[in-house]
Formats: sequence, structure tokens, C-alpha cells
Amino acid sequence: MTIARLVPVAARVLAGNHLRCRSAKFSSSFQDPVFETASSTLRFGPGSTSEVGQDIAHLQAGRVLLFVDPNVQRLQSYQTLMESIDLHCPSAEVEVYSRIRVEPSDTSFQDAIEFAQKSAYDVVVALGGGSTIDTAKAANLYATYPTGDFYDYVNSPVGNGHPVPGPVIPLIAIPTTAGTGSECTGVCIFDDTPTRSKTGIASRALRPALGVVDPENMKTICSSVAKYPGLDVLCHALESYTAIPHQLRPGGRPSSPILRPAYQGSNPVSDIWSMHALQECVQYLPRLVADPEGDEEARSRMCLASSSAGTGFGNAGVHLCHGMSYSVASQVKNNFWTDGYSQDIREEDDVHGLVAHGLSVSINAPAVFRFTGKPQESDDNLLRQHIIERHALCARILAEARVERQGGGVPSDSAMKSEPGEALAAELLELMSELDVPLGIRKLGYTEDDVDSLARGTLPQERVTLLSPRQPVELKDLQKLFSNAMEY
Repeated sequence: MTIARLVPVAARVLAGNHLRCRSAKFSSSFQDPVFETASSTLRFGPGSTSEVGQDIAHLQAGRVLLFVDPNVQRLQSYQTLMESIDLHCPSAEVEVYSRIRVEPSDTSFQDAIEFAQKSAYDVVVALGGGSTIDTAKAANLYATYPTGDFYDYVNSPVGNGHPVPGPVIPLIAIPTTAGTGSECTGVCIFDDTPTRSKTGIASRALRPALGVVDPENMKTICSSVAKYPGLDVLCHALESYTAIPHQLRPGGRPSSPILRPAYQGSNPVSDIWSMHALQECVQYLPRLVADPEGDEEARSRMCLASSSAGTGFGNAGVHLCHGMSYSVASQVKNNFWTDGYSQDIREEDDVHGLVAHGLSVSINAPAVFRFTGKPQESDDNLLRQHIIERHALCARILAEARVERQGGGVPSDSAMKSEPGEALAAELLELMSELDVPLGIRKLGYTEDDVDSLARGTLPQERVTLLSPRQPVELKDLQKLFSNAMEY
């Protein structure tokens, strides 16, 4: 079966899910029969950065707050953006904030917030990867709705979980990596240093008003910066597609629509975006890693896959790969730094290490899908079918792509459906080996002595752990997952 022929298969799976969704009201087991979707306006295409000045002019913005990665500030994409602003709105005043921390922290967010609160702005622009865009989202929120406690809007249980009061200043997000999909989501993530965990702020109000996805902005990335954001795209697609159905999400129907989480569980609309991203990613990620500058088709297709996955998981959510990644990244050993990621802007007194986000996510994925892809005896028939069908379909898509690249064979449908989690994990390990990804968190410096701390750092991530198709996820489960992820 070729990749092209998988589309009808996926369509049948999506159609089945849609029919089950329509019948949800007839079953008392369904907890929230309602789902909702939202997305940023997305502009895609080479050279689209040069149009942003016109967008600012149309907004009649006199004051612009520009967040930019300090490495990007030296590149053509920054020059193109500034020339566009100068050309189309020469009277606009632009203030630039470039103290972006790779993998933002509570302190780096607060530094950006303090900067943004010093003056009033008509529009916010973010040029950079997910760290830059997330920093801009947080600064924009607190500049629009100041609060005495930084943790007021931060997700519970780390923060107070207060809802965002209303709309924020328009944000134009221009990604320079193909990975986070932050230009499409209402989420911003940071390292919380007091709890040694990752958490964030999630609200549909934080979605950028416009995401400008320009493949030309990714021409200068190195292989490593193509690989790990690309693996983040892959996990976004896999996790959102295999997430618990929205009807069965723990917590049930909220008392008010404004309280319905953005991460609400898989649903028929997010499935379409996630499946598109998965099919693109398995074909084009290996090509992009091999030639990030020269393979224009792969670069363009991965850029679009990133935004597709962002739209998918932005309306469904991710689960345990990301939940576990937050501990792996936030408890990083100081002597570990992901190969290929610049240390040029690392301050002398900043001794933190760096596990690139896509690495911290993907390194857990084989262990996670072995766990989530094994239905429990107590699961009802709908959930069992959901788990088996979706893990097996994802495994088949990865297997078909592997055969196209390398030859070999694809396990039978019956074999994949008998052990769907194991089938998906095996295909992920094949791809990770091909891309030279470390196979296990021991390679990052972790040992068995770290397992309990890693698991406890994951427990507060209920925003994502509650979306695992296998519930409940308790401390002992997380301890076993981290033990299994130690090495493959």
C-alpha cells in the first residue's frame, strides 16, 4: 500500500469516528458530547514575510513590539521583515526585544513581560522558533491584562488557572523552524524553576491573529534544527490523533463553554489536520534532515506539516510524550547540550543544559505508545476500538514510508492490530535510528536514580496526561514509563 492509498483508509477511520460522535447523546458513558475548533489565520508561501509590513499598515499600527530570536536577528528573514515594515508603514515605531531564552523559563517570561508593560503597542510581531513565539504570547497577555501574581494565568495545578479575561493585542507570528506549530496554537510553554517542571498558559485567546509560514525563513537551519522540530511535528500528529476521544475526556462537560479546554481530546476536525501532518512528516522529514537548505520541496512540505499539526493538536491536545518531555527538558543535566544548537548567546552565569524540545518529546515516544497502544480489560468497546485502530493505522503509515525509503516489508494488518502499541513503537525506533536520534534518556545523562523525580515532575501535567487514551495515569505508571524509556 502506498502513502497515497492511505488517505482513503484514514478517511474511513475519520468517518467512523464522526458517526460515533453523532451518536454520543445516546450513551450515558459520554462525558462531553461537544467539541469546538479554532485556528489562527494562516498565510503560507515563499516570500510571505515580505507582506507583513502591509498587514501592520492595514492594522493602522503606530507602535510595534517585535520579539526576535537573537540568532535570527542576524539573518535575511529579519532584514526582509524590517524592510517590509519600513516600506509599507515608515512612520511606525518598532521596539525590538531579543532576550529570548531557548526553552523559556518563568524568569525569562517575566523579563519579557516587564519589557512589554513599559509602553503601549498596537501590534505584536514574533520572528523566531517556538521559544520566541511563546515568549511573545506570554508578554502580550500580561501587558494586556496585568496581574499581581505571575501564576494567575498559568495552568493548574502549578498555577492558579485563571481564564484569560478577553482578547489580546493582535499577534503576528512568523516561525523560523518547522516544528512547534506555535503560530496556530493558544499555548505558551515554559520551565518553572521552583517546581523543576514545565508548564504553560493555554487559552484560545492567545492564538496569533495571523501566522505567516515562509519556507524561505528555514533555509539556514542546520540538520539538527531540522530534525528535532520535525520530530516534534511527528509527535504532535501522533499524540493528537491517538488522544482520548473528546466524548470520553476526564472531567466531562464544563459548566460554561469558556471553560472547555483547548486541549479537549481527539475529534473529527482535528483528526483531519493531524493525519495530513503525519503523512507529510513521514515522507519529508528524512529528506529535510539530509538537506535542509537544498531540498526546497521537503522544507516547504515540512513547514506546512508543522502548521497542520499545530491546528490539529491545538484543538485536540497532546498526551504523554509531551507530558513526560517537560520533566526531561526542565531537569536537564547542566553538562548536556543538544548537538547543533547554538550556545553563542548563552550567558556566563546561565549554566542550564539544553535538551531540544523535539528530542525530549520523541525520546519518550516508543515507551509511551507501547503503553497507550495496549487497551485495558476495563475499557469499553468504543475506547478499545479507538486505541487499536488508531495506533495500528499510525504504525502502518510509518511502515509504508519506511519501505518506500529503504525497502523491506510491512507487517500484516492482523499483526499490527494484535499489538498496535508495539507496532507503532517499533516503527518509531526504526525512524529514530535512521535519523541518528539518541535511543533512550540514559543518553541524555539520566539514570535510574532520576526516575522518581522525572515521574513526579510529570504528575502536574494534567492538561496533557488526562488526554492519554489509557486512563488513569498514576505515579507508578509514569515511573515505569521513564524506566522503559531509559534505553531501547
